[in-house]
This record gives sequence, C-alpha cells and structure tokens, in this order.
Amino acid sequence: MPTNYSSLHLEIDDGLAIVTMAQPSRGNPIDAEFTREFKDVFLELWDTAGLRAVLLRAEGENFSFGGDLKTFHPARHQLPALVRRLTSDLHMGLSRAWQLPVPIVAEVQGWAMGGALGMLAGCDVVVAAESARFGSAFSRLGFSCDTGSSVTLTFRMGAARARRFVLLGEVLSSAEALAAGLVDRVVLDAQLGDMARGLASELAAGPTLAYGEIKRLFRQAGHAQLEARLEDEALTLARISGTQDAQEGVAAMFERRKPSFQGR
Repeated sequence: MPTNYSSLHLEIDDGLAIVTMAQPSRGNPIDAEFTREFKDVFLELWDTAGLRAVLLRAEGENFSFGGDLKTFHPARHQLPALVRRLTSDLHMGLSRAWQLPVPIVAEVQGWAMGGALGMLAGCDVVVAAESARFGSAFSRLGFSCDTGSSVTLTFRMGAARARRFVLLGEVLSSAEALAAGLVDRVVLDAQLGDMARGLASELAAGPTLAYGEIKRLFRQAGHAQLEARLEDEALTLARISGTQDAQEGVAAMFERRKPSFQGR
C-alpha cells in the first residue's frame, strides 16, 4: 500500500520502493515541506524489511525545478536562516538515501534544475527521457550550489566539466547529459516509465548484498569528502544567499527580468 506524505508518495512493491515527487502543478519544488518529508521517507526506508531497490521518480511533465523561488522571494532578506533550515533536513535525507545498501534508480522527465541535479546525480543509475533537460541555475541566481552537487556532479562528469556546467549555468539536452556522464541511459519519452521501472525491478531481483557492498566500496572513495561537502555547501549557500547579488537574483527571476549583479 502507498504511504502518502504531502509532497511525496511512497509505495513498496515486492522489495522495490517507489518514491514519487507529487507536486506536479508546482514543478515538484524543493521547499520546506519537501525537505522534511524527503528526510522522513528515507529514514523510513532504512527500517523497511526486505528492501531491495529504490526508484526515485516524479509526477507530471517535469522532474523538479529545484528550489522554490516563490518561497525564497518574500523571505529574500532572511534567506541565510531559511537556507540553513532547508538544507538541515534535505542534506540529512540525501546522506541517508545515498548510504542505503540497495541500488537507487532515478527516472527523469522534462526539466531537472538546480538542487534536483545533485539529488539525481547521487543515484546509482539515471534513466532520462529523450526530451529531458538538465540545468544548473545556481550562478544565474547569484547562488552557490547545494544538495552535494559539487561532489556528485564531479563524480559523474569530472571536475572541469562539472565546474563549467555550474559556473556557466548551462542547460544540457538528454544527449549532452549522456555524453557528459550525468545520465546513464536515454530512452524515448513514451518508454521512460516502463524502462526505469523495469531496470529498478531487475536490480530488486538481483544479489542485494553484493550490490550493497559494491555501493559501499565505491562510496568509500569519496565518502568523507561527500559528508564534509554537504555541510560546507549548506553553510556556504546560507552565507551567499545573504548577499545583495543573491537577493537581486531571486527578485529578478521572480519578476521575470535580467538580474543586475554588482559583485557584493
């Protein structure tokens, strides 16, 4: 039976956990409710007997637009405190998710932006629809990155390519994301659900203990760095969000105009 949170749905089907972002009309934003529930969902999965794989997906046309600017805009003069609260829950949830000793498959359609990129890049296998688009919007808002992006994007894309992706606020097509290593498979839009579910089910039927050890061994290569970087990213983003440029970036995006950054 599915477990319904407000922003997420959780369903367990024969050892496969299906975690679905469930606010499609809002673009599945990362807001206070989502960060809290994301943490709670993955804490629940740690205590789920017989868990063998996870499928992370989203309802609607888009995977996630990332941080919710409608939340940020009215609170833009108090963003450091807001960012510290949001990342406290979200980064705890991400840490618990990535350390799960079972494979996690991400199913991505439409737009995946900002913090959603770090989230999906930390998954073990990423399956994308042919029409999917991947954008790093942090620098365009005058923000630094979070959700472990500085580590997970580097693991997937290499340091130079990941840095350029974030600095320039690039948008990648699914084919470009595949070539860069950000995603693992690209399929026709109509085949996305079946392909991602089939792959997750295949992994759920595999040697779970071996998968867990494979994940652990690869994670150990950058585990200490990832754990430290999550906290560093959170505190850096909180500090940067209090700058004039960050507040201008949020206001400009909300008002649909080009930001005027002053470097302060």
